[in-house]
Amino acid sequence: MASGLLALLDDVAAIAKVAAASLDDAAAQAAKAGSKAAGIVIDDAAVTPRYVVGFAAERELPIVRQIAAGSLKNKLLYLTPGALLLSQFARWLITPLLMAGGVFLCVEGYHKVRDLLRPKGLSDEAAEGAPAAGSADDERAKVASAIRTDLILSAEIMAITLSTVATASLGLQVAVLVSVGVAMTALVYGAVAILVKADDLGAHLARSPRAPLRAVGGALVRGMPGFLRVLSMVGLVAMLWVGGGIAAHGLHELGAHAPEATITAIAWHAGRAVPAVEGFARWLVATSLSAVLGLAIGAVAGVIVDRAAEALRRRRRAS
Repeated sequence: MASGLLALLDDVAAIAKVAAASLDDAAAQAAKAGSKAAGIVIDDAAVTPRYVVGFAAERELPIVRQIAAGSLKNKLLYLTPGALLLSQFARWLITPLLMAGGVFLCVEGYHKVRDLLRPKGLSDEAAEGAPAAGSADDERAKVASAIRTDLILSAEIMAITLSTVATASLGLQVAVLVSVGVAMTALVYGAVAILVKADDLGAHLARSPRAPLRAVGGALVRGMPGFLRVLSMVGLVAMLWVGGGIAAHGLHELGAHAPEATITAIAWHAGRAVPAVEGFARWLVATSLSAVLGLAIGAVAGVIVDRAAEALRRRRRAS
């Protein structure tokens, strides 16, 4: 009896060791995948605040929470199962689907650039029938748009994550994908929440009896609206450079190496020209060229989408 109990305890201890090793492996793989996806995470954090700008202060955090919930749903309910199924049964589809998502980002970015550059009269005409800024309908539309954009960025994060554990067991792949999905969502939307509420913190500090805190609070109150506007523009450009980058890399994977090779070569020469900031120069040139490519792709695809949508509206009116 005693020997049987000792044997059972030995088995339990062995299982616990295997489980602990698996958890350690999952954590290590998740950290590795997260570091590879860091660039997309930064882009995601830059894109999101533009969807919150223009709403009343008391609606900012609820909007961020809604987008975060949608992002988590994207990652856990759609992207994780989809990525695993595709990797098992149709790996060849992953690159075309990611490219389609990249084109979607390019079109979104192109439309926003077009609206910024369009003369005011035409902008007003185009906005006719759109929900009033700051209204409940506007909020729902902005949240839905943000979640759609997040779906593409999240798909890139999950694809990078899956590539890191492509040869691992199915259980480890699931653990890593879920861990990265939850951690990245918390990181991105936690940072966004801090950014959009920084001016409220500044207003609180500005009432402090301590002069240094009042100075910091005043600087936050004065600086955050402009900073958020700048970040909103960075988010717009991020849509284009991520979309263009996904398209270029997808073409490379499909055998058309010229776009990505050209961007890489120009960025490499730019970095060599300024050795003191070589890494930053390469990144700046590569992202700028990717954004230009993304805008070009968005312009072509956007015209096609707009004409198709207009033809569909005419058909509906005629019927």
